[in-house]
Amino acid sequence: MSCLPFELMLALRYLRPKRTFVSVITLISVLGVTLGVAVLMIVISVMSGFDRELRDKILGFNTHMKVLAAGDNMRGYAAVMATVASNRNVRGVSPFVMGPVLVEAQVKEGESSEVAAPYVRGVEPTTESSVSVLPTSVVEGKFDLSGHGLLVGVELARFLHLHVGDHVAVYSPKDFERMKKARSHPQAEEAVLPEDYVVRGIFDVGYFEYNASVMVTSLENAQELYDLDDRVHGLLVMLNDPYQADAVRAQLLAALGPEYRISIWTEENSAILGALVVEKNMMFYLLFFIMIVAALCIMSALITFVVQKTREIGMLKALGATNPQVALLFLSQSAMVGILGVVAGFGLGMLAISYRNEFLHFMNRVTGFELFPASIYGFWELPALIMPRDIALICGSALVICLLAGLVPAWNASRLQPVEALRHE
Repeated sequence: MSCLPFELMLALRYLRPKRTFVSVITLISVLGVTLGVAVLMIVISVMSGFDRELRDKILGFNTHMKVLAAGDNMRGYAAVMATVASNRNVRGVSPFVMGPVLVEAQVKEGESSEVAAPYVRGVEPTTESSVSVLPTSVVEGKFDLSGHGLLVGVELARFLHLHVGDHVAVYSPKDFERMKKARSHPQAEEAVLPEDYVVRGIFDVGYFEYNASVMVTSLENAQELYDLDDRVHGLLVMLNDPYQADAVRAQLLAALGPEYRISIWTEENSAILGALVVEKNMMFYLLFFIMIVAALCIMSALITFVVQKTREIGMLKALGATNPQVALLFLSQSAMVGILGVVAGFGLGMLAISYRNEFLHFMNRVTGFELFPASIYGFWELPALIMPRDIALICGSALVICLLAGLVPAWNASRLQPVEALRHE
């Protein structure tokens, strides 16, 4: 004798394929649940990976907070640095200057020059390593900002055809102001010449936007470009825990006074981070309809099955089967379909996530164009992060909806009267 309850034993027997219409619908239902679980796992894991990678890249080149003067540029920044560094939650602090410039790459005679308008970031080499990954992200040359040294992002270097040792002309806002004055006084013979800089290194911080639109020089050079004398635009601050930025801001504002304001990383990047959360939630709800369709297939198959097995249901009830036992028979079928679909979907999803980049590269070669352009998404590889909470939610909700799909057929089957069921032909 079988140790299984007769409800489960009959459910397993009824699920065996017999080349009938009901068996085909059951297989389609299993496939629908499988695809629903797999697709949801892949999409949600990729969206979670995007969120993590984006936060890492943002916090790798940018910092957790910026301390700025309330009105103008910051004077006496050394004293402000000491006050900020005294907070036990602060891991590092460094001054910065940042603003747009016009860059012209020197080319051979007879060739047209390459021009770009990136942001220049002036940093203090001795303290920059405490607030960013820039010093360790140089892929060509070295982190050398002495003299008129310059570091260029890898994408910007590719656009301007720059290599280590090349010279570039940098036009600052001060130069454009002098040009404007010269045009208003045509009799003036003074020529406005840009500053000449040498590319000492090319960096790659792993984020396309920064690699394509930022170049780095020393704090002194940036102060000269912007006529700041001994002033700076602000301080970059790195914390031990970036998610405590709001609380640390309140502490620093109390220590610094109303002459200063502080911006934190969640505010500066709220639009893009918020958009990722919204997209992740919307993708979950939209793709969940795949499993709803699969559940409707399960319901259709079970309703058809109840009609086909009406006589057998009558015999079971005549032999003493109770209404809950008959209902459990059909609920067990929907549960088994759900379990098979969830297990298969979990395996397929994990396989696809593990080989996502290999598949992406294969499709790039087959189609001939880039399916995941770094210029749009900011990453060269497709990120993914498998979160147990998300996987449990996807698999659990798939099982629940499969069980719910079996409720109506099971309820109808349990309500059949033995006499009426036995008269069914």
